[in-house]
Amino acid sequence: MDDKRNDVLQPVDAAVRRQAKTLVRSARHGALGTLDPETGAPSVSRIGLATFPSGEPGFFISALAAHQGNLVADKRCSLLVGEIGKGDPLAHPRMTLIGTAIRLEDGPEKDNFRFRYGSKNSKSKLYQDLPDFSYWKFVTSKVSINAGFGRAYAPMPHDLLTPLAGGADDWYAVEQSVIEHMSDAHAKAVDAYAARVGGNGTGWRLACIDPEGLDIVRGDEVLRLWFDGPLQSTSEIRPRLVELAKA
Repeated sequence: MDDKRNDVLQPVDAAVRRQAKTLVRSARHGALGTLDPETGAPSVSRIGLATFPSGEPGFFISALAAHQGNLVADKRCSLLVGEIGKGDPLAHPRMTLIGTAIRLEDGPEKDNFRFRYGSKNSKSKLYQDLPDFSYWKFVTSKVSINAGFGRAYAPMPHDLLTPLAGGADDWYAVEQSVIEHMSDAHAKAVDAYAARVGGNGTGWRLACIDPEGLDIVRGDEVLRLWFDGPLQSTSEIRPRLVELAKA
């Protein structure tokens, strides 16, 4: 069975890695598969998503939801991401991640993800302070991409990750202030970023920054703008944003 599956898998190159990262970075929601502790049967539900600066997906869920109880009992889970467009839904790229979910404890990582999740999913701010909700990180151990007929890939988990310039704590300390400054003072620049990747009109917001690019949102729309090359330190963020606005 494994040999037959390997026969249909295509080689993973830089374009496939970029597609995998884009599927995760641009996802506002996904299908989370967990295990029912009473029966052991799989249970699937839709959840809101955001990513950590390093590219790992994360989510924000209530203790009243069955999937949180399932994860407390057994942290193994899976995640399906990929938006459906016009025509055959099976013709559109999607990616399945298999791994485990870890509940975030108080600290810089949780604070940063709370900001990124709220920035990506603005309506979550209505309930992000309710005591029964918690933030979780998805740690990937296996990846499968179906990009359409005859285009199946199995990237390695590290293919989805982005090295954090200067280290995680350095990134956590800078990202939020840069995004808030851009929102307050440089709305036209953010619209220009969106236009570079096909976004029309105005009203776009800068939601997240990582060393490889920007996530830009407007209502239910999410765009991903990739840098020409990754940032090597957080000191490069502001110069790169100025450069993009002028280009």
